[in-house]
Amino acid sequence: MARRLLKKKRRKASGVRRLGRALYRTAVAVSVLIVVFFCGFKALVRPPEQATPPTASIPSRAPASDDPDTPEDESAATPTPVPLVRKEGFYTFLLAATDVGGGNTDTIMVAAYDTAEQKVGVVSIPRDTLVDRSFPKINAVYGSGGIEALKETVSDLIGIPIDHYMTVNIRAFKALVDAVGGIDFYVPCDMDYDDSTPDQELYIHYKEGMQHLNGQQALEVVRFRHNNDGSGYTDVGRTQTQQKMLTAIAKKVLSWSSLSLFNNFVDIFTQNVKTDLSATDIAWFATQAVGVDFSTGVSTGTLPGDGDARYNGVSWCYQLDREGCLEIFNELLNPYTTEITLDMTNMFQVK
Repeated sequence: MARRLLKKKRRKASGVRRLGRALYRTAVAVSVLIVVFFCGFKALVRPPEQATPPTASIPSRAPASDDPDTPEDESAATPTPVPLVRKEGFYTFLLAATDVGGGNTDTIMVAAYDTAEQKVGVVSIPRDTLVDRSFPKINAVYGSGGIEALKETVSDLIGIPIDHYMTVNIRAFKALVDAVGGIDFYVPCDMDYDDSTPDQELYIHYKEGMQHLNGQQALEVVRFRHNNDGSGYTDVGRTQTQQKMLTAIAKKVLSWSSLSLFNNFVDIFTQNVKTDLSATDIAWFATQAVGVDFSTGVSTGTLPGDGDARYNGVSWCYQLDREGCLEIFNELLNPYTTEITLDMTNMFQVK
C-alpha cells in the first residue's frame, strides 16, 4: 500500500516537472520569437532621413597668419563658412489644417520631435503672419502654391529645414474627437458668434468653463476668433486654444488601446490626412512616441507680433517680433547643434 502511494506521488511529481519543463520551453520559444520579431522590426523600420541643412553657415574666423608682416586684424577679418550640423534624432514637421473651402490653411504649426530626449515642441504661426507676396498673409500660400510652397515659405521664415508635412482636413478633427467619445475641455471665454454666409455657417455659443465637447463642438471652439460684438480674443488667443485642444485630443487618443478603435484611427488618418511620411516612417515614429510624457514633455508657443501692419494694400497683417520669435525658435524648434541667428531667418518687416 505504501509503495503504491509512493509510486503515485513520484508519477505526480514527474508530471508536474514535465509540465514545468514544457512551460519553460514555451516561454523560452515565445521570448525568442519576440526578440527575433523586434530585431527584424528594428532592421526593417529605420529612422527617417532628415532634410539637408541649407548651405548657410556659421561665421568662423580664419586661422591667424604665420607671416609676421600680416596685420593681426587682417589675418582674422575674413570669416570662414562652417556647415550647419543637425542634432541626431531631431525631426521637424509642418502641420497645416485647411479651412472649409480647402483653399487657405486655417491653422499652421511647426512641430519638433527630439527622439533622443523625448521632447516635443509645437509652435503656432498666426494665419495673418506677414510674408512678402502679392497677398501678404501666410494662410493664402497653400491656396496659390500648394503644400510645397507653404513648406518652403515656413522653412525660409524660421530658418530651419522642414523634414515632413501633414495637412489635415477639418473632417478628420471632428471624426477623431467623436471616435474617442468626445473630450473634456476648458472653454477659455464666453463665445457668442453667428456667421450664416454659405462658406462659413458658424453658430458658436458656449460659456466659459469646463465642457464636454463632441467633434462638431470642439471644431467650433477652435475656429472661434471673436464675438459678434467684437469681444473675445485675437488670432494669438485662437492659436493657444488650438494648441491646448490638440494636446487634449492627443492625450485621449494615446490612452485608448482597443484594436477596433485603432483601426478607426487609421481609417480617419488615411481618408483625411495628406503626408509625405511613408508607412514605415509612421511606424518608426509611433514606436518612439510611446515614450513621450504629454504632461511634461510637450512645450508650446505662439509667434509674437503686431496685427496692425499693412502691406500691398492689405490691412491687418501680423508682423512678427523678430527677437521674440528667435527666442522661441531656439527654445522649441532648433534642429542644429548651434543657435539659430536672425540672419538665418526671413521675418519680413514693413515698418
